[in-house]
Amino acid sequence: MLLSALWPPVLMAIGAAMGAIAGAVFARARMLRTLSRTAAPEQRSTGAPGSDFEGAFVRLVRALPLGVVFVDENARVTFANAAAATTFGFDLDRAVGSHVIASIPNVELERRIDEALRGEASIAPLMLAGSGGPRTYRVSVYPLAAEGEDQARRVVVFVDDQTDLARLDRARKEFLSNVSHELRTPLSSIKLMLETVMASPDDEAADLFLPQALGQVDRLAELVRQLLEQARAESGQMHLHLRDVDLDAVAQPIVASFEPQASNKGVSLELRSMRPVRVEADPDRLSQVFVNLIDNALRHTPAGGAVIVELDAQGGEAVLRVRDTGVGIPYRDLPRIFERFYVVDRSRTRMSGGAGLGLAIVKGIVDAHGGTISAESMLGSGTSFTIRIPIMRVAGREP
Repeated sequence: MLLSALWPPVLMAIGAAMGAIAGAVFARARMLRTLSRTAAPEQRSTGAPGSDFEGAFVRLVRALPLGVVFVDENARVTFANAAAATTFGFDLDRAVGSHVIASIPNVELERRIDEALRGEASIAPLMLAGSGGPRTYRVSVYPLAAEGEDQARRVVVFVDDQTDLARLDRARKEFLSNVSHELRTPLSSIKLMLETVMASPDDEAADLFLPQALGQVDRLAELVRQLLEQARAESGQMHLHLRDVDLDAVAQPIVASFEPQASNKGVSLELRSMRPVRVEADPDRLSQVFVNLIDNALRHTPAGGAVIVELDAQGGEAVLRVRDTGVGIPYRDLPRIFERFYVVDRSRTRMSGGAGLGLAIVKGIVDAHGGTISAESMLGSGTSFTIRIPIMRVAGREP
């Protein structure tokens, strides 16, 4: 929660830095325009400078991570740096001299360039398709008119990739929304229960509602604990007390503690140790992993189903697998199940009291141990979570 408060100043600082770069480039735009008029034809085609000073500036613009494109009054590209070529996906040598629509086939950008040639500057986001999916860019388009001219003869385009910032901003908003919702529900219940107790003339209401209010307080305390765990994991500050750990010794008591719950649900719970395996790990953190995965499996496995915990060693790695025959996870949800607060069926999660942090915490613990976690599932046929952690040694042989 404390980390989320840092986002606004961070975003402002990044925006200010990029604005300063754009301002510096724009301040020298007239110099480049004059240069393009006075330079030799071969220089104009490549954006080569006409003096050492101008050459230093052009080299600076070419090296900027901020994409820069100059377009003339005929909408032809007269200059572009490598960052712009990477962003828009064009060949730098072929782009210079070609029409802007040929190098950047985007109708929205072409419209904004036309408006800039009429003297209208604009700063707005622009969505472009990329190899990894759509990306978000902040594109600034400015008219460049000579002194005494009303009509712009040049246009400069600045492009800055904002995809990661936009993703982080969405994550921040989702985080605040989810935390607010998770806190509001138990707090509202506690308030209602206490008001009922205070308004009641006898002790019957107190006997009924005070234990429930205490349960909601415990729920809040657990949520805060999970949030702190997640914050430590994401900030890389999760402290591990590493030691030689026998995985079977860690798993056995935890599986045993869940047997009454499994029996009450009519679910079979079994621990299978394929072979003795030891790892260098934090046993308390590994216990959290087992608890979260087994609890998650039992909550989503109906009566008559089974939950199997497997321990094995493969290819120099310890393998921890928790399989169930439960309801499964839709294919579209699988890539997101390790995100904080992400739940497949929110209504069912509300009934079971989960906040959607368990799997995110598990991933953080596994990452801190240098391991990996993956999930396989088929809707209606169960789910399998597989964790791989580097082995310290396997009994009977050297790693």
